[in-house]
Amino acid sequence: MPNPSVPGPLAGIRVADCSTVLAGPYCTMLLADLGAEVVKVEPPEGDATRTWGPPWVGDEAAGTRTAAYFLAVNRNKRSIRLDLKRAEGREVLRRLLATSDVLVENFRIGGLERLGFDDGALDALNPGLVHLAISGFGPNGPDAQKPGYDFVVQAVGGLMSITGDADAEGGRPTKVGVAITDVITGLFGAVSILAGLVGRGRTVAGTGPRGQRIDVSLLESTLAVLVNQAQNAFAT
Repeated sequence: MPNPSVPGPLAGIRVADCSTVLAGPYCTMLLADLGAEVVKVEPPEGDATRTWGPPWVGDEAAGTRTAAYFLAVNRNKRSIRLDLKRAEGREVLRRLLATSDVLVENFRIGGLERLGFDDGALDALNPGLVHLAISGFGPNGPDAQKPGYDFVVQAVGGLMSITGDADAEGGRPTKVGVAITDVITGLFGAVSILAGLVGRGRTVAGTGPRGQRIDVSLLESTLAVLVNQAQNAFAT
């Protein structure tokens, strides 16, 4: 059994988690499990998944009722609620990012920039910041502005076509039982962040640690785990 008093390998790493729902929170939960300090930034009303029940944990009358969905991907985190539409909220976020090692967010494409946190602003604020941006279809291309929904990405990516009964047996495209595109995107995101943290230590002498922006999308992550099925399609 691991000793809970021994700090994890990411102890001392601070993560600003501005993500919602599943892929981003799953990613940051993995980092928290490894010992990172994760500060979850929620809107004034809280992350929407707090209300995605039943089932629930806690008591509604006592104000502690929380959906099991939220608890499944947000353990080991601290939380703060900020109204980023207000200058005061953005200033608090700015101070948090200045002292963080990692930023994880899944704003719609252009959303973070509209708040005043484009790549240039983040680099000026904290050159060592590793910035993971999660989207449905990537930052460029004809579908970049579309929201990413697991059900849609499972279909578009082809995952549904190889799940369920065979066509000859009356099968039809079948969804995986969990939001698997979000989960694998969170896994790829966590791996990418770990690589980014290692990479920022390999800097030219005298320049200090340099972070980077990493883009991970639900569609690309789904295509990546089709492995031989995807390769078979390319080969034929």
